[in-house]
Amino acid sequence: MSNLPRVLLGIDLGTTRVKVGLITPAGEPLGIARASYPLDADPASGRAEQDAGDWWRGLASALRALRAGAGGEIIGIAIAGHGPTLTPVDHHGRPTGPAITWRDSRAREEAAELERATGLLGWSLGILPAALWLTRHDPEAVKRATWFLNSWEALALRLTGRASTTLVPGQPFPGSQAIGMAGLDPGRIPPTCPTGTVLGGLTTLAAGELGLVAGTPVVAGLVDAFASFHGARMVEPGDAIDVGGAAGGFGVYWDRRVEAAGSYSSPAPLDGLWSVGGAMAATGSALDWFAGPVLGGDRSIDALVAEASTASPGADGLVFLPYLAGERSPLWDPAARGVLAGLTLAHGRAEITRAIVEAAALAIRHVAQPILEAGVAVSAMRVCGGPAHSAAWNQLKADITGFPVEVPRVLETTVVGAAIVAAVGVGVHPDVPAAIRSMTAIASRLEPNPALRETYDRLYETYVALHPAVAPVLARNLATPQPIGAGT
Repeated sequence: MSNLPRVLLGIDLGTTRVKVGLITPAGEPLGIARASYPLDADPASGRAEQDAGDWWRGLASALRALRAGAGGEIIGIAIAGHGPTLTPVDHHGRPTGPAITWRDSRAREEAAELERATGLLGWSLGILPAALWLTRHDPEAVKRATWFLNSWEALALRLTGRASTTLVPGQPFPGSQAIGMAGLDPGRIPPTCPTGTVLGGLTTLAAGELGLVAGTPVVAGLVDAFASFHGARMVEPGDAIDVGGAAGGFGVYWDRRVEAAGSYSSPAPLDGLWSVGGAMAATGSALDWFAGPVLGGDRSIDALVAEASTASPGADGLVFLPYLAGERSPLWDPAARGVLAGLTLAHGRAEITRAIVEAAALAIRHVAQPILEAGVAVSAMRVCGGPAHSAAWNQLKADITGFPVEVPRVLETTVVGAAIVAAVGVGVHPDVPAAIRSMTAIASRLEPNPALRETYDRLYETYVALHPAVAPVLARNLATPQPIGAGT
C-alpha cells in the first residue's frame, strides 16, 4: 500500500501549451507544471496547423517538471483539449499529418454543406468540416490516417490504445449514414462514448515514455472550455464564466436552449442544462502582443496591468478594438482589424495598456448583451487563468460588464475540470455535480462599482459603434481575407 496521497492527473492540452496538475479528491492542487509548443498559422490563407507530436513531447516535459516538485499515487487521468481540432492519427495514436486546429478557417464552405446535410449547427459539427476539407484537398493525407480525432481523443488513444469519439450528455452527433452521405469515410470516425467513461489502462509503452504507472485508468475527456466550466464551479442556471486564454470567451448556463445573435447554444456538460455564449479571437493575445512585439518584452504582463490601474477608468478617452486576428463572437467578421482610437500626446503606456485591458471586458459585454436580451440572467461571472490573479483586472471586469465577479480557489480551472472528470470516472465521486461541489470553491467575490456605471456605459456605446464606423474605411486597404473558423 502506497503512503503517497491519492491524486487525479488533470491534463489541459491548450492551443500553445499543455498544463498538468496533481489534484486531490478534495480539489487541492499538489503541483501544476507547463510546457509550450508552436502553432503554424498563416492568416492570409486561414491555415492554423500544429504538429500533434509536439503535444506528446510537451506532455512528457511537463510531467517531468511536475514529478520533480510534487508526488502522489495517480488513480485516474483525464484530458481536456482545444478543439474542434482535427487530428489525423494512425492505429496507435501517432500523428500522420498536421492537426488542423480550431483556429483554422479553411473549411467554412464544408461547414455550411455539413450543416445542410446533417442538421447540426456550428460547433456541434466538431472536426467534420476540417475532415471534409482534408478529404477534398489532400486525399493522400486521408489515406495515411486510421482515425480522425479531436485533440483530447488523440492523446487518449496514445495513452490507452483505444480510439473513441467522446460526447458530453445530450451532445448531438451524426450517424455513420449521415457522415457517409456528406462525403466522409465513416470508418475513420471511431465509436462514440460518454465523457467520464474509463477508456482503459495506461499502456506499458505510454507509461514508460511518460514516467507513469502502467494500468492507471484513463477516463474519456472533453473540450477545454467545458472542463473549465467544471473547474470554475458552474452548476446552476445563471452561472457564467470568462474563459480567458489567448482568444477569450464568455459562457453562461441556462435551463433551456437560447437563441442570441452572434452566440452559440449547445447542451452543457451537465444533464439538463444548456450553455450559451461565444468565443472571441484575440482578446487574451492582445496584451501579450503589446508586451512583446510592441514593447519588446521590457515589461511583464503583471507590471503592465499594475501600471494600467494607475490610469483613469475609460483610459482617458482611449478605446481599443482587440480584433488583431479578426473577430468571432459576436461579429463573425474575419476582416475586422484592431483599432486604438482617441490618441493624444498626453497618452502613455499606462493609458494604452488600460485601453487594451478594458477591451477584454468590453468584448465580454458585447457577447453577453444579446444573451441578456434573450432572457438569460447572470448570477455571477467566474474568472480564471492568468488574468484572474490580478484583483484590479477582476474588479475592472465587474465594473464594465455589470456582473458580480467570482474568483475560484484554483485558477487553473481546466486542469481542475479534467481532474473532476477523472474523479467521477474512477468512482471517487458519484457524479459530476457532486465532484464539482467537493473539488471547487469560490475564494472571493467582487461587486460592480455603481459609481463607474455611467462611465463604462458611455465607453461601451463607443466600443460597439467604432467597428461599423471604421471597417469600411479600413477595407479599402485590405486584401480579401479568409474567414476565421468557429472554434473554442
